[in-house]
Amino acid sequence: MSTAGFNSQNGTGTGQTYTNGPSQNPVALQQPSGVGYSVNHQPAYNQMQAKVLAPPGPALYPSGPYQPVPPGPQVGSYPPAPAQPLLPRPQIGILPSHTPPQSASPSPGPRPAQATPPAQATPPPPAVTSTSYYTGPPAWQYAAPRGPAPNHVNPAAAAPPLMSHSSAQPPGPGAPPTSIHGFTQPGSAPPPMNPLPPHTYQPNRPAYGPPPTMKPTAPPAGPPGTTGTPPPPKADDVAGNGPQAPNSYNHVDNRMAGAAPPGPPGRHLGHYPSLPPGYQNTSAPPPSSLHPALQAATQPYTQGPQPYQQQPGGPGPGPGAGPAQLSPSMAAMSLQSSTPEALRVVNLLQERNLLPPAPVPAPTPCLTQDLQKLNCSPEVFRCTLTSIPQTQSVLNKAKLPLGLLLHPFKDLSQLPVVTSSTIVRCRSCRTYINPFVSFLDQRRWKCNLCYRVNDVPEEFMYNPVSRSYGEPHKRPEVQNATIEFIAPSEYMLRPPQPAVYLFVLDVSHNAVETGYLSVFCQSLLDNISALPGDSRTKVGFITFDSTIHFYNLQEGLSQPQMLIVSDIEDIFLPTPDSLLVNLNECKELVQDLLKSLPNLFEKTMETQSALGSALQAAFKLLSPTGGRMSVFQTQLPNLGVGALQSREDPNQRASAKDVQHLSPATDFYKKLALDCSGQQVAVDLFLLSAQYCDLATLGCISRYSAGSVYYYPSYHHQHNPAQVERFQRDLKRYLTRKIGFEAVMRIRCTKGLSIHTFHGNFFVRSTDLLSLPNVNPDAGFAVQMSIEENLDDMQVVSFQAALLYTSSKGERRIRVHTMCLPVVSSLSDVFAGADVQAITGLLACMAVDRSVTSSLSDARDAMTNAAIDSLSSYRQSALTIQQPGLLAPACLRLFPLYILALLKQKAFRTGTSTRLDERVFAMYQLKYQPLAFAMLMIHPALYRLDDLSDEGALNIGERTIPQPRVLQLSVEKLSREGAFLLDAGLVMYLWIGRNCHQNFLSQVLGVSSYAAVPEKLYLLPELDTAESQRTRAFVSWLRDQRPFFPSLHIIRDESQLKPHFLQNMIEDRTESALSYYEFLLHLQQQISK
Repeated sequence: MSTAGFNSQNGTGTGQTYTNGPSQNPVALQQPSGVGYSVNHQPAYNQMQAKVLAPPGPALYPSGPYQPVPPGPQVGSYPPAPAQPLLPRPQIGILPSHTPPQSASPSPGPRPAQATPPAQATPPPPAVTSTSYYTGPPAWQYAAPRGPAPNHVNPAAAAPPLMSHSSAQPPGPGAPPTSIHGFTQPGSAPPPMNPLPPHTYQPNRPAYGPPPTMKPTAPPAGPPGTTGTPPPPKADDVAGNGPQAPNSYNHVDNRMAGAAPPGPPGRHLGHYPSLPPGYQNTSAPPPSSLHPALQAATQPYTQGPQPYQQQPGGPGPGPGAGPAQLSPSMAAMSLQSSTPEALRVVNLLQERNLLPPAPVPAPTPCLTQDLQKLNCSPEVFRCTLTSIPQTQSVLNKAKLPLGLLLHPFKDLSQLPVVTSSTIVRCRSCRTYINPFVSFLDQRRWKCNLCYRVNDVPEEFMYNPVSRSYGEPHKRPEVQNATIEFIAPSEYMLRPPQPAVYLFVLDVSHNAVETGYLSVFCQSLLDNISALPGDSRTKVGFITFDSTIHFYNLQEGLSQPQMLIVSDIEDIFLPTPDSLLVNLNECKELVQDLLKSLPNLFEKTMETQSALGSALQAAFKLLSPTGGRMSVFQTQLPNLGVGALQSREDPNQRASAKDVQHLSPATDFYKKLALDCSGQQVAVDLFLLSAQYCDLATLGCISRYSAGSVYYYPSYHHQHNPAQVERFQRDLKRYLTRKIGFEAVMRIRCTKGLSIHTFHGNFFVRSTDLLSLPNVNPDAGFAVQMSIEENLDDMQVVSFQAALLYTSSKGERRIRVHTMCLPVVSSLSDVFAGADVQAITGLLACMAVDRSVTSSLSDARDAMTNAAIDSLSSYRQSALTIQQPGLLAPACLRLFPLYILALLKQKAFRTGTSTRLDERVFAMYQLKYQPLAFAMLMIHPALYRLDDLSDEGALNIGERTIPQPRVLQLSVEKLSREGAFLLDAGLVMYLWIGRNCHQNFLSQVLGVSSYAAVPEKLYLLPELDTAESQRTRAFVSWLRDQRPFFPSLHIIRDESQLKPHFLQNMIEDRTESALSYYEFLLHLQQQISK
């Protein structure tokens, strides 16, 4: 997809996101990255001429430079488009492919700033470019890159590869087979990882032509596998990017190779003509048990053993070409016999009620029932296309990205755990045995990735669940797509490391003023016994301002000793052996320190911050063991190594031009992060500041070390109580959630497919091995893929993610997720299997990279072109009968809405005042958050709360949770007589209409009148009324669905925060961006060129 064609010249840039309503079922938390979309590395498909926004029609835009709309039916006059038979797709030549980058990493994006209230505007005519449709270098291309070796079987793969920073490709986490003894099904699993991929976009494709620029007008009125033992490990190859930790597990992994009432009239459309009738009402989604954004992601999936029936054969080429489940039902997989619902033709200009009655579920792959019930949960593993094209040519024609989204360390309520001395893996490609392999007989199984036939080890013949012998196909490993192994010693380079936690705290005058230190110390005191770990757990503390302060907590001291190092240019550890201490042995000293720290620096006048030197000291302290470094920073570092200068011009925050300084100002923090990664140290950054802190630069320390970034703008313990509450809740989750140490993750796929770009927070150690010094349950990843060899002789393909990590209790474990998808030859079948939310999530990751490596306008163009290209391809290649209108298959009906929402999201918007750090943080979130949460940030959910009832409510335990319907994101859906909750992921706004019913004000807010609603209210009072209980239950339930804590702002019509609330009305026009209807007209004009 070309990124250039997406620069919407909405005057000053993207305004707010608008969509047809609440974010549709942001389902899978992790999605696979897309293949066909390799932004930087692949050749572009034929490039389109710059597309220019067509005039929407009489009265929609002011007359002037726009040319009249070509004759034709007016909007709203098209008859509903019946479903059409599918046409054969035209042939497209296979594009040349380029070698994908191995681990180029884009810098973090900018941070969003406070937005201004939207105003209606009329766009001036867009400039028409004369770029030829077929000329120009590629931008986001559909052709597959030829880089990293596809999943071909490599004879050398049988030998364990070495894990290192070198480009050698070590096999993923895994272990040689031994024998499996006990099988247990403990409860939750270890936490997921959060990587920010370091790959970037290719900014070459000419723009299609942005949507028109808008001039502000008056704002709207009204409310707004073998038995052999693997060879011994070889020495690690250390190359390049930072020191290799003694426990890098490189060779180990290689061993492993061994509707609400309408709003006031005239508010939402201004001088527009009235909308077609189909655009007037919204249908309400039925109640469901989870937050609408999360429901689809939380579909039950059984982990227990399933009946398993296979006939001899295997999915690969050659005799026995597939398990019994595959062959008989393949005929049923053809989607052309009758038009499926996913391919029902939708005219987007006539049908506005596109939000489904229930949250958007993840599409179900067209597999037999036996296979599908064994498949991996979409919460954990999701693909942008649930039907994989046979060839790259077909993928190029579809103009859709191919990729996976993952949430590998997600907290799971059911996780089968196998304790075994034999972990059965393919001798060639090192794939772990899984539900989609084929048993040729009791003694042989065929790998579903490389098709090698392997022997079944003797130990595997015994089933620990049924306690029977001779039924290897009934073992838990072959009955569960997600499983965890307790690894034998072959998977260890050194004894598993203990849990080590080092806290690095800013104690400058600015930090003391914010008041964060006392909140941190109290939170750690409250949760110190809940830190994950065992009897070996260690903790340490470093504070810093212009000097570095260490704390001697050695057992036997009567009180902690502070040791100050003032030579920040040549940092050293004053007493290396007593700065990290055993928590159990020294808990009282640690508690004494936490109680005294806030007072210790109470009167400091030190304003400088030597963050770089403090990080160097912390790295030296943690290097021998590895562990987690938690850094708290409140200002721009201005002293010593890593010192930075402000790069933000506040006057340019709303500029329509490209946003500058999205890339790091220095590589100091990235280099240090790579050193940390090599020594199994991850760095988590908590940024609490009202001033610019250059998150684009500082964030690199977390991004490349597999850490997390937390950002609390304008944090102050007195002036911003909502942020304080959010910080407290986030900190509690952070301190007590599961954690995995010294981890590596490898993603494998069936021969013929190849992975070329990763998104998330990590370091790419080789072409397909991600180094994750820490992994947590709240991190998501994405990968882009391409089709390197035709899949003509395959009916299904499989993907497997294997995560090798050390638990906080010191166990070496391997968590394996396997997903199976059908292969199709018809373009219509490819469209029918499109997962619109996964596609949106992957495109967001790609757009972040493009913004950093090219420009924000390039990324905006690319996103717009993604919608234009896919709908154009559908119209030209999949529709039998051409008809007027903007046509989309039902499965992609929300695609333009989500793209518009991205254009108006903090990360990508232009023309709206957005702080650089807030923009960069929004970009980090899009790349790091699992899909369900990212979708809520892209397309928020809007609910009416003043008429909550128990009808259709959920009953969870003793609580009754109301389920109000989700409304479209437009002021048209607001009413001055109501109260509306906007859930945007990290923040919630409860907007109270000026004429809100007295009953709601008194029974829920505890005030006598609208005027009595406090200006800054962030808590719902606990009142003993049914209305209060319903409202609080609903808000609490929404918050419980996510791992982070969203702050709540209760605002009146004239509140200062109202503009922030209105910026989320994605479907409305703003001073700098098109309305949803105008955006659809723009897409239609580009497609009909």
